[in-house]
Amino acid sequence: MPAESSKLLDGKRLALQIQEELTTQIQTLQAEIGRPPGLAVLMVGDNPASAAYVRNKERACERVGIASFGHHFPTEVTFDEVKQTIHNLNANPEVDGILVQLPLPPHLDATALLYEIDPDKDVDGLHPLNLGRLVRGEPGLRSCTPAGVMRLLAAYDVELQGKHAVVIGRSILVGKPVSLMLLAANATVTMAHSRTPDLAAVTRTADILVTAVGQPGLITAEMVKPGAVVIDVGINRKEVEGKACLVGDVDFASVQPHSSLITPVPGGVGPMTVSLLLGNTVWSYKQRRKASYNS
Repeated sequence: MPAESSKLLDGKRLALQIQEELTTQIQTLQAEIGRPPGLAVLMVGDNPASAAYVRNKERACERVGIASFGHHFPTEVTFDEVKQTIHNLNANPEVDGILVQLPLPPHLDATALLYEIDPDKDVDGLHPLNLGRLVRGEPGLRSCTPAGVMRLLAAYDVELQGKHAVVIGRSILVGKPVSLMLLAANATVTMAHSRTPDLAAVTRTADILVTAVGQPGLITAEMVKPGAVVIDVGINRKEVEGKACLVGDVDFASVQPHSSLITPVPGGVGPMTVSLLLGNTVWSYKQRRKASYNS
């Protein structure tokens, strides 16, 4: 995908390509292993956005040939009930990936539940062991959205070595892991956040600008270096002329003419997240096959 073909980093198209590759891999491996890869998604309550995300993941699993092991709990479910389900899934040889759909109701400790997932089935890449592997540069399951950002940059041949990358946002979901991944690719990385004074002065130095803060229209044209690559991870619901729509952290209309490449919202990073989740499940599936050969 040559960069000069478009100013848009088309995550939707690349995600479909990744899913086609995974379908072929699964067909080959399933004949050898005797079962498909399995992904378990645990959801609590009736949050409409979470329900939509879960349906999207289940449909994507079906498309590529991954078996779904969905568990939908009522809002009042206890911590111990969810914990026991996770332990059962950890022990289930047909399940290669487990994720807990966030957010959870306030009475459930999301971090504590995350610690209960077998790190080798943690397809969200958020268990401390997997984050430690990322810090050390060791193989392991990587957080899906940051991994999706890196795959998108690679697909469009964006040079990272020696470039200055600015990441806005320091969450454990995106900001911190994507900074580590950019650092591993030999970029010079600056992390900015809500306490950074004169944010525009920092962002204007970026060859690659990644924003993941959930603040619509935060990044405007005067904050972007001409020719920069702009990755908008923000997903914000906004009303425009009485209609609900999704927008990013970037004021797309004003920033696009200043950038060399930019992700749209929707259709940029979002589709990549789901495809990398499927990819993580297949990676875990293959690791389990290797382990069975070596045992």
